[in-house]
Amino acid sequence: MLQFLKGIFEKKPPVKAKPDTYPIVCPFCFSKFEHGDVVFRASHHVAGDPDYALQEDEALNQYRDRFHLSPIDEIEAVIAPLSIPEEMRLYSDKVLVGLNDRHGRVTRKRLCPHCHNELPITAGKVPSNIISIVGASQVGKSVYMTSLIHTLQHVTASNFNAACIPLNADISRRFRQNYEEPIFERGAMLEMTQKEEKQEPFIFQFVFKDEQLAPLMLVFFDVAGEIMTDRDLLDLYAAHIKNSAGILFMVDPLQIKTIRDRLMLKAGAGVGEFANRYDEPREVAITMFENFIGHEDKARTDIPTAVVLTKSDMLQHLQEEDGDYIRSNSNVFRDVVHRKHLNLTEFENMNGEIRRFIEKVDRPFKDTLDVYFKDTAYFAVSALGSNPVDRRITGVVNPWRVDEPFVWLLYKLNYIEGSDGN
Repeated sequence: MLQFLKGIFEKKPPVKAKPDTYPIVCPFCFSKFEHGDVVFRASHHVAGDPDYALQEDEALNQYRDRFHLSPIDEIEAVIAPLSIPEEMRLYSDKVLVGLNDRHGRVTRKRLCPHCHNELPITAGKVPSNIISIVGASQVGKSVYMTSLIHTLQHVTASNFNAACIPLNADISRRFRQNYEEPIFERGAMLEMTQKEEKQEPFIFQFVFKDEQLAPLMLVFFDVAGEIMTDRDLLDLYAAHIKNSAGILFMVDPLQIKTIRDRLMLKAGAGVGEFANRYDEPREVAITMFENFIGHEDKARTDIPTAVVLTKSDMLQHLQEEDGDYIRSNSNVFRDVVHRKHLNLTEFENMNGEIRRFIEKVDRPFKDTLDVYFKDTAYFAVSALGSNPVDRRITGVVNPWRVDEPFVWLLYKLNYIEGSDGN
């Protein structure tokens, strides 16, 4: 009875009303704008009308040149909504979605006003929640991205009543042919991304079958990790980090000198392949601070950031019963699958252990994260389940906990709930 009366008289916080429209973040160039700022691609061309003739799209070609793509010589014209009377503009849920042009033809191809790439259908109707993947050179971002997307498509999406879908057919083909098939079908390692390579971003949508939930976008630039410590190059990509809803921050244990030296001492040649050079993870955080975090309020970002220790299978060479680093019963060596919710018990066990581990082996990096990032959690994953030898994956590819950081971000962004057990 007491609880019943308390429920009646207790003042509850007011429910926040959903806005009619949401700011749009372009998933290609990461500019941020309102739905009324979009432009449109004409659905036809008219030879005798210079405004509707086939023509070069300078903004689109500038974007394509950025990624070493060949220019498009002629394409349908770009139409600014202001050139069309208000009564000829088409709206859906108060969002501008189409135009009826002066030739009586309708177009619904909405473009980013800055790069002129076509926007997702849901843009402006739902939050533009984008998750970005960052990390230093040779941290294994490409391999982790491949394993994560493969796991999301084949396991995680089903566990959360969703689907993981490439934004378009070209992205689907590039991902399958250049990433998924080499690793999961041929057991071959990916070639290291060269500094001069600048491929278009890989964009995947995590779409829930519950229509009340907005799609979540996972965006990955397959560029050389040097970009994270090269200020000139980083300017090109800083916007996608700044306008992200969540960050996956990759850290290779071999970037940390304490671990690298100990692994080489204990495992020697049996550990597999080591990269030739390593960037310190703290340098990545400092560069992010210089390029966007330092310009935020209080010089700190509140973007939820999952700090992901990659290649965790290599830590088995450090395990000791009463060791200072990794014990034989560590959470790192036990796979966990989250279904319908984030298992908070498993999450806290991993978060606490890896947080303490990072603090022990690289205190300057941990302190830097504490200063620059307001909301962090720590994870350990293995994208392959073993370290390749001679650039070949021995046995079956068996990822460990690769989706756990993503599931935590779903939780932080209020897509799913947490629970103390399965």
